[in-house]
Amino acid sequence: MMRKILCSLLLATHAVSANAETKVPTSQAEISLGFAPVVKQASPAVVNIYAKIVRQGRANPFFSDPFFQDFFGRGFAEPRPRVQNSLGSGVILSDDGYVVSNYHVVGTATEIRVVTTDRREYSAQVVLGDKESDIAILRLQEAKDLPFLQMRDSDHVEVGELTLAIGNPFGVGQTVSSGIISGLARTGTATGNARGYFIQTDAAINPGNSGGALIDVNGDLIGINTSILTRSGGSNGIGFAIPANLVAEFLRQAQEGNNSFVSPWAGMAGQHMSADIAESLGLVIPMGVVISDLHPLSPLAEAGLGVGDVITHVDGDEVNSPAEMKFRMSVAGVGGTSILTRLRGEDSADIKVALVKAPDTPAAEETTLDDQTVMPGLTVLRINPAVIVRMGLVLSQSGVVVVDAGPYGGRSGLRVGDVVNSINGEQIKHPQDVVDALTDPGRRVNLDILRGGRSVSLRFRL
Repeated sequence: MMRKILCSLLLATHAVSANAETKVPTSQAEISLGFAPVVKQASPAVVNIYAKIVRQGRANPFFSDPFFQDFFGRGFAEPRPRVQNSLGSGVILSDDGYVVSNYHVVGTATEIRVVTTDRREYSAQVVLGDKESDIAILRLQEAKDLPFLQMRDSDHVEVGELTLAIGNPFGVGQTVSSGIISGLARTGTATGNARGYFIQTDAAINPGNSGGALIDVNGDLIGINTSILTRSGGSNGIGFAIPANLVAEFLRQAQEGNNSFVSPWAGMAGQHMSADIAESLGLVIPMGVVISDLHPLSPLAEAGLGVGDVITHVDGDEVNSPAEMKFRMSVAGVGGTSILTRLRGEDSADIKVALVKAPDTPAAEETTLDDQTVMPGLTVLRINPAVIVRMGLVLSQSGVVVVDAGPYGGRSGLRVGDVVNSINGEQIKHPQDVVDALTDPGRRVNLDILRGGRSVSLRFRL
């Protein structure tokens, strides 16, 4: 009886995973082995990563006061660096030493050590990293003929498939946990990253698993484990992995020599389709992304899309959030085109859109103030699409943004990312306006800035 039940489950698994061409045990001997052959095949390509991160200690609040510097000496206030050790996992993607891990594991590391399952150690460096996507590509030094995992087309992954998570949880050593694919296209606050796009699994993922492999029953890579949803700090059976298709694009760009990830720029702000919005647009089923704003230089605007249009598919794949749409375009890569399915009223059309990076026009005109001004060291940029992406500004933002407050700007309350609207009542549109306004401004300086969507006034005397 038990054997009949087991055979039924195996047949069901085969039916669910037919599109993925997964294999099931065909004999009693294979059944008794469980996942052992798959683990034996895949585990040598999963590595442990030990990263050393040097963080600057918190500055003494009296550090910038000349009185305390003279009285106690400069050593009194200078912050001391702190060394933190980060533990995580990684996956070898090529025989010549390209490894993927999470940005939060290695992105700011000063020293990275990678250890394979046969205890070989390699020094590594980050060759391409992206904080927003939480992906980092490493290159092992003097590595060759390494075992590596093949990446599966993650668009063909289905809910209910069997899966294995391999990593180094809590530093106990390489560990394998099993589960199923619990959900696809997970975005929003539930993942801890509103910009992310993830595969969800109930395979146990714990601290230290970050950067490890999520594989299918054939041993192919379907995702990189990145985060968990937890209240206790341990696994509650809700884990998230970055899809392999996005990892493949990162690897391609790293192998081409990019040192930063270049993602296609849509130049749009979008809104998830709610039931109320769908009803107002006459849609029976809420689906797609509503365009709420378009930059004048947006390739979508150039292709004829407008505010109020609904994008339902990208290259034939359904999209229901801005993060999902960005994922689809990122996987397609810069330089080609994508077909966006647009819904406008009762009219549906397929629109070809060029995949381009955010234009650096008009020129950013990076300017650092000198000693002739009251804030030497302050560095500002003119806002353009490339700066909007770099600084995470709202799409419609214009003017001048702070990229380095400098010693005096920091003391006055300026922060990186502040948009300078006016100085002493003079409107700021270009970096040179900042230079002019802070050269001999008088005894008082009034800075009106925009910080995180809120207006802030900074006032001080010289």
